[in-house]
Amino acid sequence: MQSKKILVAALIWFAGSLAHSAEAIRIGMIEGMSGAFANAGEAVARNLQFAIATVNARGGVRLPDGRHPLVLEIFDNKQGVEESLMEFKRLTDKHIAFMAQGNSSAIASALVAAVERHNQRVPGSRVLFLNYSAVDPALTNEKCSYWHFRFDANADMRMHALTEVIKGDTRAQRVYLIGQDYSFGRMVAQTARSQLAHKRPDMLIVGDELHPIGKVKDFAPYIAKIKASGADTVITGNWGNDLTLLVKAAKEFGLNAKFYTFYGNSLGAPAAIGDAGVDKVRAVAEWHPNAGAGTMQSPSDQFYQGFRQRYPQAKDDYLLLRMHVMIEMLVTAIEKVGKIDADAVAQALEGAHYRNAFHDATMRAGDHQLIQPLYVSVMRKQVTDGLRFDNEGSGYGFKTELYLPTGKTALPSSCRMRRTTH
Repeated sequence: MQSKKILVAALIWFAGSLAHSAEAIRIGMIEGMSGAFANAGEAVARNLQFAIATVNARGGVRLPDGRHPLVLEIFDNKQGVEESLMEFKRLTDKHIAFMAQGNSSAIASALVAAVERHNQRVPGSRVLFLNYSAVDPALTNEKCSYWHFRFDANADMRMHALTEVIKGDTRAQRVYLIGQDYSFGRMVAQTARSQLAHKRPDMLIVGDELHPIGKVKDFAPYIAKIKASGADTVITGNWGNDLTLLVKAAKEFGLNAKFYTFYGNSLGAPAAIGDAGVDKVRAVAEWHPNAGAGTMQSPSDQFYQGFRQRYPQAKDDYLLLRMHVMIEMLVTAIEKVGKIDADAVAQALEGAHYRNAFHDATMRAGDHQLIQPLYVSVMRKQVTDGLRFDNEGSGYGFKTELYLPTGKTALPSSCRMRRTTH
């Protein structure tokens, strides 16, 4: 009996040694890990590490020669375009086949062009671009690329969900648009104007302002303008510290307006605005912690609790389902083609489906835009409103106000995909 136990232990050790010696499948993340938006980059890294750990916990990626672990390599672009292109060169020098980026559509646009050039020049070492949050619609419309896949809803889709709520709010009469002064911020304002003109032609746009991205330390002058305009509604695509500081200023100066945001449920925003945000701050996302069936045993709740067990600190409480979906769809595609090859994996991702117990999504083949449900949620107090979870230990959480199933989030695309890959 003892010799049997020794033999079993030896076999387990040998199998483990093989798993650890298998060549890792590397994902290179190009993101701002320093500077004004370092907190956003760190949040991305945590989410990708969580998703990768989930894959590795079940043995890794199955290939014909055995299982391979996933590994994340991080390249700090300091949230700059030129720095991103330099980091992309470092990534390609290491022959990493899968690149992930998302914080900044301007950077994503530059990287799409860089990937196109690289893949044409070096067909034996191509790169696939996995985009988890750069939401400029152009990236899956006129600037679409065979080598680029977006796993977040684009800004038009997000704005569509937000304006569906505004459409039904008869008390909303005067709206102020404020955003970051780069391609994404300008596009959010343009999309808001277009959709409001269609859904709420009676609504008056009383302000449309852009501010330098990552440079404003005091938003008081902007909030003063919003108050002076008489706006009862604010729409913003701000993210990172630009959102946190904006809502802090709104709280401090008593701005009595509803905020419709892309990211108002994250990175310090709920704690910053406090009671002033209850029933006023709204956010749109593919999922949120209180979106589940309402029991601590639901698959949605278990997913969230697993993340919090890995990252128990309140400041790390920002879970993005789309990054988990992205990693799982990538792994499925690699296993389907049986090799680490950007072209083959791209073909496998086109039209691919993802489904778990609480989410479903499809990667649209025509433009490489993931089509998935969207939630608009409103900020509430955890204790008085009976929410299962708050955000970042703030005592404030978000409750579903509008759910749009997959069929109602898809919007037309103007993409004309060039598929000359060989």
